[in-house]
Amino acid sequence: MSVIAEISIPAADFELGRVMELTPPATAELESFVPAGGRAVPYFWVYNADFASFEECVLREPAVEAIEVVDSYDDRMLYTVDWGAENDSVFRTIRNVDAYVLNATGSSDTWQFELRFPSRDAMSVFQDQCQECDISFEVHRVYNPSEPGQGPWFGLTDRQREALVLAVERGYYDIPRTCTTVELAEELGISDQAVTERLRRAINTLTNNTLLTS
Repeated sequence: MSVIAEISIPAADFELGRVMELTPPATAELESFVPAGGRAVPYFWVYNADFASFEECVLREPAVEAIEVVDSYDDRMLYTVDWGAENDSVFRTIRNVDAYVLNATGSSDTWQFELRFPSRDAMSVFQDQCQECDISFEVHRVYNPSEPGQGPWFGLTDRQREALVLAVERGYYDIPRTCTTVELAEELGISDQAVTERLRRAINTLTNNTLLTS
């Protein structure tokens, strides 16, 4: 049975954390890996950054060949980074144990990962290999997505469930929509950006813990 682990890793302990040099209050989120030329090229959202300075810092890293803006908004940009994930000890270890990155978000000092492992044994191997590579990490939560004792919300946090339920009740997913993320943000007391990210993560978690479970 697969297991999902929520862990945090110091940014200085692995290559991606060092490559993505983030100055507070900037944050980054892994969007996806796209195959390109025999390697996996990551796409990242970067929020609340001095984007010109961020791009210069990333390009100074020897492991990075190129960085390109794919999309942009007032407070965020979507980048593709030509960087060899296969040389990063964390991502190499994730691949070695056939794990899958459900979510990865980073700040100047820490990255938070949500990883799906094919088994608890695979997760143990991941932990052992991280220790061999001198990668420190903290495990915040481990659960079986289809385990009855995990409660009725399929891995959703209380905040994710609150946002998703409110969005459905207010008609955000209706056609045509009868509310906006700005209106949801006002009710929840958070920013428009935070609502968008909370809904995206909620849907991702709900899908992985229901439709994609064996």
